[in-house]
Amino acid sequence: MMWTTTVFLLLLPHLLSSTVKGHGGSLNQSETATEDFSDAPVKGQKHLGEVKGRDTCSIPCDITVKLLRDEKHSICGQLQQSLLAFGRSTRKLIRDVMEEQQRALDALSTQVTELMTKVQTLSSEVQRSNTEMYSIKPVQSHGRDCSDIKDNLLSVVPKIPSGIYIVHPENTDTSFEVFCEMDYMGGGWTVMQRRTDGLTDFKRPWADYVDGFGHLAGEHWLGLKKVFHIVSQKETRFQLHIALVSEDDVTSYASYDDFRLDNDTQSFRIHLGRYAGSAGDAFRGYDQDQNQDTAPFSASDVDNDGCNPFCAIGNSTVESCSIQHNHTGWWFNQCGLANLNCSPEDWEKNQGQRTCALWDTWRHNGVPHTIKSVTMKIRRIATNN
Repeated sequence: MMWTTTVFLLLLPHLLSSTVKGHGGSLNQSETATEDFSDAPVKGQKHLGEVKGRDTCSIPCDITVKLLRDEKHSICGQLQQSLLAFGRSTRKLIRDVMEEQQRALDALSTQVTELMTKVQTLSSEVQRSNTEMYSIKPVQSHGRDCSDIKDNLLSVVPKIPSGIYIVHPENTDTSFEVFCEMDYMGGGWTVMQRRTDGLTDFKRPWADYVDGFGHLAGEHWLGLKKVFHIVSQKETRFQLHIALVSEDDVTSYASYDDFRLDNDTQSFRIHLGRYAGSAGDAFRGYDQDQNQDTAPFSASDVDNDGCNPFCAIGNSTVESCSIQHNHTGWWFNQCGLANLNCSPEDWEKNQGQRTCALWDTWRHNGVPHTIKSVTMKIRRIATNN
């Protein structure tokens, strides 16, 4: 646009000359007029410059202003049109982007709705499957206890492995798992307690001792309620066998030929038959004050130990045998000489104090053995007719 204007200004004198010729003037007259017009200074005119050393024509100011005004209006018009076109294209672009985003959101919302529907359907199917499984397919037990399992399997397999089995004692509504020892002394033993490495904490309240705790394949307490159901079956009698191992790997045992427990209303009072073994009868002790046979079970939060308000043991007084024995549970009778529910670590922390795994009648050179591991197990020994 600026280049066009400049050319127009340069050609303007020739246009003016042509205009004069068109009105009947001669060539000489035009040249004379042009020379006079260019040589005579006129007020209100200005020079455009020089071309190759010669003066160029002068343009009246009003014409220049008009040309510049027209050029300005043309540029403004074009700019306005460009801005309008740019605004329309920008609005269209924004509208297209928003529409694309809305379509994407709608598609995502549809996918989420479909996924939620599938999850709800799957959840309903799983719930229905679980209901059918537990209502139609009850857990099958392997036998009434480990002795019964051994008798049932001997006719099927020549060697029965030790491990975890499911038992369902008579006159009970539930089945539960136990560890059966099938290799020890003829097999058929139901393990009710095992202490080997001290990894299971036996400092437990009453409820834990009633229900059981630990890992069946390792350290555990089967639970007073489960043991009661096993030994209370009709026409059965159970033997209690206690296997002991000392810190220097000396082994010993204590056995009772008639073992049973009373129910929970009588605090699972223990009943023992005749003793046999090499570890001594620590349950009954050396005199009647130390006898734990027929004693109810005690824990740190349920005290049935007979120390009312306290027991005098040696030169000290004890208010709770469970607390005295590191908050473990046992059949305490004024504490007594037996408690097999403490860990070897507890014994190491309390050297010289009989507050841990204790079977006082098992001695060497007059000093009780330090017990490293112990297992309590029960087995059927006879059927009453």
